[in-house]
Amino acid sequence: MSADSQSARTERIATDLTGVLAPLGLVVEDITVMPAGKRRLVRVLVDREFPADADPTAPVPPLDLDQIADATRAVSDRLDETDAMGEQPYVLEVSSPGTDRPLTQPRHFRRNVGRLVEVTADGAEPVTGRITRADDTGITLAVPGQKGGAASEQVRTYDEGLRGAVQVEWNRSDDAPASGEGDDD
Repeated sequence: MSADSQSARTERIATDLTGVLAPLGLVVEDITVMPAGKRRLVRVLVDREFPADADPTAPVPPLDLDQIADATRAVSDRLDETDAMGEQPYVLEVSSPGTDRPLTQPRHFRRNVGRLVEVTADGAEPVTGRITRADDTGITLAVPGQKGGAASEQVRTYDEGLRGAVQVEWNRSDDAPASGEGDDD
C-alpha cells in the first residue's frame, strides 16, 4: 500500500472515529497502522475534549481506565462495522498520550497545566518551568529561581514555534496533591 493511500485510510479512520468518541467527551489524538507479522497493529491515542470555556489554569485530570475501556469498545465496534481495515486481521490498542509525547499543539500544553515541562521556541534556549496557564494564544510558566532565588513568570506564545516535553517528577517538592489524591469520594 502506498504512503498516500495509507495516509488517506488513516485520515478516513480518524474522521470516522471522531463521531463515535465525541459522545464520550474524547477526541482522536493520533492513529498509526503498522504491520505486525500476519496482522496489523492499529494504535489509537485519545484525549479529553476541552470545552472552549474551560479554566486555562485548572489542571486536567488524566483519563481513567474506565474511560479508556469505553473508548476501546466504541473504536472496536466502529472499526468492525466499517470496511476501513479491510479483511486482514488487526490488533487494536487504545490509550491516552503518555508523558513522553511531545507537546506541539495548544491542547497538548493545556492538558499539562500544573506539570513541569521543558519548553523550546524557535531560536531560543530551552526553559524549564511549571505550566500555570495554557490558553489559545500561549502558556505561562513558573520558572524556578537560580540557586534558591525567587521564581519568575514567563509567558510564551504558540507563534514562537513552541514545543515542549513533560519532565517526570519522582519527588515533587511542593505540597500539591497529585491528580486524584486527597479525594474523599
